[in-house]
Amino acid sequence: MPYAKHDTERDPASVSAWVSALVGLAELAVAMGIGRFAFTPILPMMQEDFGLSVSEGGWLATANYMGYLVGGLSAIGMRIRPTAAIRAGLLAIGLSTLAMGLKHPFMLWVVLRAIAGFASAWVLVFVSAWALERLALLGRSNLSGTVYAGVGTGILVAGGACLVVMSLHARSVDAWLSLGVISIAVTAAIWPFVKANPSSNPAPAPPTAPSDLWSATFWRLVLCYGAFGFGYIIPATFLPVMAKKIIPDPQLFGWGWPVFGAAAVISTIFAAQLKQFLSHRAVWIGGHLVMALGVVIPLIVPGLPGIMMAALLVGGTFMVITMAGMQEARRVAGPHARALMAAMTSAFALGQILGPVIVSFLVQSIGSFAPALILAAAMLAVSAVALTRGASDPSLADRVPR
Repeated sequence: MPYAKHDTERDPASVSAWVSALVGLAELAVAMGIGRFAFTPILPMMQEDFGLSVSEGGWLATANYMGYLVGGLSAIGMRIRPTAAIRAGLLAIGLSTLAMGLKHPFMLWVVLRAIAGFASAWVLVFVSAWALERLALLGRSNLSGTVYAGVGTGILVAGGACLVVMSLHARSVDAWLSLGVISIAVTAAIWPFVKANPSSNPAPAPPTAPSDLWSATFWRLVLCYGAFGFGYIIPATFLPVMAKKIIPDPQLFGWGWPVFGAAAVISTIFAAQLKQFLSHRAVWIGGHLVMALGVVIPLIVPGLPGIMMAALLVGGTFMVITMAGMQEARRVAGPHARALMAAMTSAFALGQILGPVIVSFLVQSIGSFAPALILAAAMLAVSAVALTRGASDPSLADRVPR
């Protein structure tokens, strides 16, 4: 692994690869870190400012996940250049985030969160297809971890911005406006670098082969990815709320989400190097098991230490699973990878839709997060076992002409 080979001053391909990886990082930071997950640290602030209940917070989260589901489904057969889809998605996220900072009735908030969810799904699916292909063409697939570190980076930025807002005793609307400005500024900065890959087709989605594409192997990946969505969303959405019940000081409980984001950044970069020793499927399985432990750790370790351990374990695996899942989809589906990625993203969104609804029901009827955490951990463990089946099945890439 000679260093000189990848010296960015001597190797133009390496420069291009790094630029592409950093652009992908920025795209996912906006789309997922802000468009999807900024709501999590802002929710406690909205509860303070507007008296939102846990149930209303659950419905706002569900609207975002419903948009994510529709966005994922639409991407399965969408014949559009990935670069156009990425740009459109980033613009929609920036504008809808800004609009959340304006005074609206509750139902308009619901619509805005749905728009952000739809756009986030587009960006994740099309960035995954665009960036993984581009890095492979440049011989730098090892930089995929940098791309997916974008989600944790966005979460870290969103969480940090909310900490600043809380420390200034400002309101949730200020947090939304700040993040909206950041989203639009980042989108403008990377806009010229979102370029079509050399091998891209004006209609890049090849015709699918239903009998091959939707096999038992493919459905297993889709369903297990959906279980991942259900399993992680409960702590991911309500972790700050749980922390606030234990420690009312926002300067303390507000650190839970930045810790979550930092863990996501570090873990994806580290996990990308594991491909020398482990398959993408093995990394995915391990991620489910570690996340299952993180989901239930607040029930085992009481108080703020349990919350922070959950943030580390869940935050340290959720983007590793996303990265490994998308890479496994590309390995298994070959030229049809985007369709499988979109189907997996849709299943993930469906799992997330069920998660907040179940939490809202259980909290209202039982008054505790414990049953929902146990159910989420069980789903993750069962899906990890299911992923061990079919791991050696031949991929469609080996069976379908390109």
